[in-house]
Amino acid sequence: MERTIKIENKLSGLEQPVFIIAEAGVNHNGRLALALKLVDVAADAGADAVKFQTFRAEQVTIASGKMAEYQKRNLGKTESQLAMLKRLELKEKYYPALIKRAKERKIIFLSSPHGGFESVDFLKKLKISAFKFGSGDLTNLPLLGYAAKFKKPMIISTGMGNLQEIKEAVAAIKKAGNNKIAILHCTTNYPTALNKVNLLAMKTIEKEFGLPVGYSDHTIGIKVSVAAVALGARIIEKHFTLDKTLTGPDHKASLDPAELKELIKQIRITEKRLASGENSKNLIKELNVQKALGDGIKKPVSSELIAAKIGRKSLVARFNIPKETKITGEMLDIKRPGTGIEPKYFKMVIGKIASKDIARDALITFKDLK
Repeated sequence: MERTIKIENKLSGLEQPVFIIAEAGVNHNGRLALALKLVDVAADAGADAVKFQTFRAEQVTIASGKMAEYQKRNLGKTESQLAMLKRLELKEKYYPALIKRAKERKIIFLSSPHGGFESVDFLKKLKISAFKFGSGDLTNLPLLGYAAKFKKPMIISTGMGNLQEIKEAVAAIKKAGNNKIAILHCTTNYPTALNKVNLLAMKTIEKEFGLPVGYSDHTIGIKVSVAAVALGARIIEKHFTLDKTLTGPDHKASLDPAELKELIKQIRITEKRLASGENSKNLIKELNVQKALGDGIKKPVSSELIAAKIGRKSLVARFNIPKETKITGEMLDIKRPGTGIEPKYFKMVIGKIASKDIARDALITFKDLK
């Protein structure tokens, strides 16, 4: 097992400093000026990496895809997921300037290939040093296996997931010949209540896989991230924004610049206290987040089962497939929502015959095949 992974000049794993990812996500609102400021804020705070999301809206969701409840709540309106995501795309022409700024500020530039295979290829051309996959792609085994072939470190979030699904994801990556894997525990709620965090599930993952583990934090504030470090997290990922009052799905649950700086300060203090022999239980008690520990069983909370139907992905038709057509890989896409055939059955579907006309961008079900 790879107990340590290397991302550019940083090591993550046992006996290494916590690798801190400042998650800009889509908080740039599609604007280069905001994205550049987010790089600066992350660098000023002392983060190891700043991370965005790479996608075109039509690569992520079918046209009729619905918004998640937290997105409706945070935006104060309901529209199609496609329309929302369209406004949040980071244009490909912006990347050179962002990567240049990150190099100047000595911070690692990362981006999640949220738009599937095309996004992986795009980031590979840009020589991104690691692939970080969001929770929605935990069950997207074809994508994980494809990205793994490029032998870059793979960081996978596990919100909405259970231990078996993590096993399948890790197996898909290893089958492609890549052992450079880190796993982040996560609860896909924005924000996540303390009693839904289940931080001990991170320790369960660590024990099961023997890989570097961490926590992707969607709670309000910084205490749970610090507690995760006290428990042994080697990677912390946390959303941040320039201004919580900006319009967008993630701003409200993100840290502002001052909070991000304080988070990183407290993580580094906690590391020093642990190194001096302080007990992790005492540190967690001091933080007053015992409710966040949970039972350690890695499984989705009830609200995540609902979120998975929207945030995970399924097999869809890339173009119109006439009845009696033999299905080939070129006919298939992988997009939201997660209510159709799971991506792991991609190869099983190939060779089947369409039992009816299947419209372009439609979810494919086993009833459509024979």
